[in-house]
This record gives sequence, structure tokens and C-alpha cells, in this order.
Amino acid sequence: MNLPSEKRLPLRESVRVFFATSSRVLWVLLAAITLFFTLIIYPNLSVTKFSYNVGDIAEKNIKAPRDFFIQDDAATESSRKLAIRSVLPVYDHNTEMVVRQVAHVRSAFSTFRTVLTQPPVPPPPQPALDRGLESSLAATPLDEVWLRKQEFEDKMGIEVSRGAFQVLETHLFSKTIENLICRIYAEIVTNGVVANKALLLRQGDRGITLRTLDGKEESIAKNLKAYYGLEQAQTMVRIVADPLFKQEAVDVDYTALNLIVDFAQRMLRPNITVNGSETEIRARRFAEEVKPVLFKVKVGEMILREGERVTELQLVKLRELQIQTQNRHIFSRSIGAAMITAFFILIAFLVHFHPRNEGIEDRNKNMFFLATVLITFLLVAKVSLSVPGVIGATVEFDIQETSVYFGMPVAAGAMTVCLFMGLDAALFFSIVFAALVTLVFSNQFTLFIYIFLSSSMAAFWLKNCRERKVFIKAGAKLGLFNVALAAGVMAYANDVSVEICLWSAFFAFTGGLASGIVTAGIAPLLEMLFDYTTDIKLLELANLDQPILRRLMIEAPGTYNHSVIVGTLADAVASEIGANPLLARVCGYYHDIGKIEKAQYFIENQTDGKNRHDKLAPSMSALILTGHVKSGIEIARQYRLGQTIMDTIQQHHGTSLIEFFYEKAKAQKEDSEETVNADNFRYPGPKPQTVEAAIVMISDVLEAATRALDNPTPARIQGLVQNLINKIFVSGQLDYSEITLKDLHNMAKRFNVVLSGINHHRIKYPEKSGNGQRAKNGDSNRQSSGEAYGSSGRDTGERDSHLKRLGIT
Repeated sequence: MNLPSEKRLPLRESVRVFFATSSRVLWVLLAAITLFFTLIIYPNLSVTKFSYNVGDIAEKNIKAPRDFFIQDDAATESSRKLAIRSVLPVYDHNTEMVVRQVAHVRSAFSTFRTVLTQPPVPPPPQPALDRGLESSLAATPLDEVWLRKQEFEDKMGIEVSRGAFQVLETHLFSKTIENLICRIYAEIVTNGVVANKALLLRQGDRGITLRTLDGKEESIAKNLKAYYGLEQAQTMVRIVADPLFKQEAVDVDYTALNLIVDFAQRMLRPNITVNGSETEIRARRFAEEVKPVLFKVKVGEMILREGERVTELQLVKLRELQIQTQNRHIFSRSIGAAMITAFFILIAFLVHFHPRNEGIEDRNKNMFFLATVLITFLLVAKVSLSVPGVIGATVEFDIQETSVYFGMPVAAGAMTVCLFMGLDAALFFSIVFAALVTLVFSNQFTLFIYIFLSSSMAAFWLKNCRERKVFIKAGAKLGLFNVALAAGVMAYANDVSVEICLWSAFFAFTGGLASGIVTAGIAPLLEMLFDYTTDIKLLELANLDQPILRRLMIEAPGTYNHSVIVGTLADAVASEIGANPLLARVCGYYHDIGKIEKAQYFIENQTDGKNRHDKLAPSMSALILTGHVKSGIEIARQYRLGQTIMDTIQQHHGTSLIEFFYEKAKAQKEDSEETVNADNFRYPGPKPQTVEAAIVMISDVLEAATRALDNPTPARIQGLVQNLINKIFVSGQLDYSEITLKDLHNMAKRFNVVLSGINHHRIKYPEKSGNGQRAKNGDSNRQSSGEAYGSSGRDTGERDSHLKRLGIT
């Protein structure tokens, strides 16, 4: 039967609801593409599976449907071992060691020669009576030389004895000594010094691969005996030094010659060292490059005959036939995957934006939002292609196209995504967006680097945005960052003229600042269009002068006071466990706005001492209590508070049982055979899906329970907190909120501190006010929160067990 026309949704609304709530919107497209390619490759999909073992009887003839190859594992392994043995060991040759050490030696000798040639440093002026001591106080160059002996040792890289240093001082750090040390050292090390020559000589005539440390140059060295071992090199010092002494050491005594030899020997270090990791990498690469040794099975060849026993060789052929058939299908599917790459944006969204607690509507909304931002800024990039031409036609300056592209405010896309969906989503968006823009700009790699890094930093600087001025600050920071980034990009592209750099810096800074301004301009529009709740909106909602909060204060003052305290508790606890304290506080303010509709049915708003639930059936009372959740959602939607707050309103009681009226209903049915259905006395749920919603639930329960607690001392508050948190945890209300036991432990400690501060004892004034008696009323609403999870009247043993369970005693 068709519905009446007036009850049907308009076509436009039906389309909106379908795209917002259907989980098949995006999957249908993927399924259609998959089916299309499945139909194309259908003839190759049938794979024959064989389950024979050696010795089984073949049930039918099996022929090779096509030519295929079988790998000979033994021959292949032998070839790989041969390839590994053919790899020459790699040795690193430190060619810079000689230059560096010689420079240090010359610097040391030059410095100390200069010190010895300096005139004595006069002492500071002395009084007239002490002037006779001036000559004795003057600092001589010789004193300074000995004071700086450690500096000489540091530059030489060796320890110098006092006797050796005395010899150098006597010879005034002779240039001849310096030259001889450098020449002897350079000749030995230039030839090559190895740490373990015996290991080197094991290579025999094969040789080694000798490469520089930077890996840019390498050669094959076969004359391995020519290199010195470390001890051999020290022996060669004397051999190399003797002819040099005869030629150049005329003015140097025998002691200095011995010092030269000693210095040269102790300065020697191996400059040719084996690189085991590089050798292993090359051996592994050579082994991997060895092609498998195969033998061919031709099409039509009988692999197995009916009635035969299956042999090992036949089984190998069967298995290889099956594997290669599967490989053909993998190849076919790879072609399909390559073609579906055109839809990588959609697939990436499905893979990345699918949190465990996210509903279908939120997921669809998030992907539509990302697609909108992506398309918008791709259009901005496309329009930017024509900007250089327009600028060139209107100004007389010659401005390079790349410089103009730096001025694109495309980083605003990542900033917008970060504002609404967080830093992780923004970084992912930056990669996809940079890749697509690069395609628009003819695969310019430098532009990809610039856009990706700029967008990533823009998102990073906007991740904690709570004020409008943060947009401008982030834009200014981004502008400065873009200037440095543009300089690097231009240097990489070898465009480093002063004019180009100045124009690039100008446009880069302008682009960064414009990105912040553009984000500030479009953020409110997108916030309204996609109904997102940002920290900026939360700060606006946290203002207690909001119309709905003022209405709550006037129509339900008790609930208003309760909500403010719940918000305060939630804020403090959220900060303790790393949740969003601002979101928790705002959700606490608004979680009970549904009580406005029937304010007098909640005990905190009853001022006449009468409880309206006394005249109602328990089922009706439970219906009124649970109804405030639905009313709260409707009011939140009316005041456009945002989906996040609406979710918390819906979840802040979870599926908890209203025990007071449930027990009351059971008591009324004791004399009859009827049973009471507990589901009729539960809140509709769902259970809290986020940490903040769970915090609001616990804060709501604890605030209500401590308000009704007689003599709320810190010890009693602590026991009540532990008892109620355990009851909530055991009842399964926190199953979907991702709160850990450690979080509950920290929350309990913070609740104890805050609640003890709120309920602290005050000094009793001497005046009497009233009879001091507290009104005893059935707190129907407080029971739904506090007594639902426990009572302060529990025995001590049960309370202690709860305290031990959360780690607090």
C-alpha cells in the first residue's frame, strides 16, 4: 500500500537522506567497478585445485593447458652460492684522512711558532712601591707555550711527553720538523694502511672493491700486498724517514729526528677498513638477481594419467601448474588495480576515515567534506595556472611562473581539514592534494615538495585553534616558512638570481598569509554547511549567557546548577587523562537541557517539597526520566548545538537501569504473578562512544550522588567515587569509550580532589538558621544517577574491595 502523498519525503530530501545515511553510497561504486573487471577476466578465473599426495591414485588424466616452467631448486641454489662467492669484499678508503691530519699538524706548529715570536705581555699597572716587581711579573711566550700544551696535543691527536715538548720548544717548533712529520705521514697513509692485513691477503688474486667514504668513487684493487698493516706502516716510517733526514734535516739534531719518527708512528691510523654490511648487501643483491633455473613443461604434455600413482615429480608439476595459474590471475587483478587507481581518492577515504566508533552518517559527511575541500582547492590551483600570464600582461617586470605559483593559498585546504578533522587527517589530505596538484602542473616535482611541506606545516600550526586570531598567526608563520622553503626549492632548481629570489619570497609570504585569511573566511561557512563543532564554536557555547543556558537557569535552576558543576568536573578530569577538556566541559553544560520540558519532575527543581512522582506509576516515572534525553536532542537540534553535543546528550546515561523505579515496580508486583521487564526501566542509549561522553556520564553520576551524601567528608567521598566508578565499569557502560583502567584510576583521584573541594566543610556561624533539619524527599532523578550504580550505605568490605580494584585504598 502506498503512503499518502503528504507523508512522502520530497525528492531532494530523499536524496539527501540517502547520501547521508546509506552505507552503500561509496561501496556500490567500488562493487560496480570490481564486477566490471571480473566480467572481463572471467575466462581466466577458473583455477583447478589439486589435492593429491605422493602415492595417491590419479582419478583422471591431467594435461598441461599451456606452456609453463618449473624451477630447479638445487641448480638455482648452486647458482646463487656462486654469485655470492663472486662478490668482492668492500673496503672503505678514507682519502680525507691525510689532508685533515696534515692540516692539524701544520696548524699546531704554526700556532705555537707564532706564540714564541710574540713579545712578552706586560703586567697590569702596579702601585709605585711594587713597580720593582713588574719585570718579574711579565708573562713570557715560553710560559704561554707550556700553558697551552694540551691545545697542541689536541691538534696533533696524540699525547706529547714533557721531554718531547721541551725538544719542540728548543727548536722553536721548527718548520723543518713540521714538514718532515707531514711528508712521512702523508707518504705512508697515502699508500694505504689496513687494520688487519692478514684478513686482506686472504682474498688472494681476487682483489677487493675499494671505495671512498661518500660512496661516489670505487675501484677494484688486486695488488693487496702493496698496502701496509698498522705495524708494517710503523716500521716503514723509519725507512721513509732516513733519506729525508739526509736531505733536509741538516739543522735538526738526533733527538729531534727520533721525535719526528715517534710522532709519525703514533699518528698512524688505518684508512682502509672493511665494510661488512655493504659487502653483505651486495652479496644479497647478487643472489637475488640470479634467475631461477627452470625446465619447461609444454602444452599438451601429460602430467598425470588416470590410475597412476602420483610421484614426487608429478606432484611438483601439479603444484607449479596451480601456482602459475594463480600468478596469472594475480597479474590480471593487478591490471585491474592499476585501472582502479583512478579512484584512489575514494578508496583512500574509506581506508583512512573509518574509526571504530564513527557512524555511517559521520563517515559519509566526512568524505563529502574532504571531497568538497579537495575539489575547491584543485580549482584554485587550476585557476592559478593563468595567473602568471595575467601578471605578465599587466606589469613591466619579468616574473618567473614558479615564483607566482608560490603565492597560491592552497595550504588553506590542509588548514581547513585540520580545523575540522584533526592533524592526522590533514597530513593525509596534504599528500593526496600535493600529488593531484603536481599532475595539474605537469608533474613538477619541486612544486609537490613545496605544497606538501607547506600544507603540513600549516596544519601543524592550526592544530590547537581556539581563537580567530590564530588563523592570522598561523598564516604569518606559514608565510615565513614558505619564504625559506621557496628559497630551498629555487636553489634546487638552480634559479638563484637575486630578482627571482626576492619575487619568490614575496609571493611565498603572501601565499602563506592568504592561506590563513582564506581559512578564516571559509571555516564558518563549512562549519554551518557540514554541522561540525570546532574548538572555536565550543568556546562560544561555553559562554553561560547562551540563550538555552539562560532559559535553563530560569526554568530549571537546580538542573542549571547541576550542569555547571558537571561541566567543571568533566573539564578537570578530561585534562587529567588527555581528553578534550573544552569539549567535556561544554557537553557537561548541555547534557541535561532536556529537563526544561518537565523541570518539576526532577528533584533538584522542586521547591515546594512535593515529589510529583509519588502519584505516578513507576513505569510512567521512568518514561518521564528517560524522555529528557530525547527532549534534549530536539532542543540541541533547535539551537544548532552541533552533532557532538547531541551525541553526548544521547549517550550520557548509556543504557543504565533506573533502579529506584524498577525496584518500586517490582515491589508493587510482589503479590501478583506479573514480572517486571527491566528493559522498560533503562535509558535508550547508546552507551558512550567517546571518552568525553563517558566522562560526562561519570561526572553526572558522581555529582548527583555526592549532593545527596550525608556528611561528605573526603574519606566518604573517596569511597563513594570508587564504588560508583566500579559499578559503571562493571555494568559495561564504558565498553565503547576506549577508556583504560589507568584512565579510571587517574579520573578517580581527580574526582576525589574536585568533589572534596566542592563539598568542603564550612565554619558554623553562631546564629541559628532554621531547625537544621534537612528535608527528606525521594530524590527520583538523583537516584537515577547515583543509586543506579551504588549507595553510600554499602558495607565496608565491599567498599574496600572496590578501592583495591582501582588501586586506591
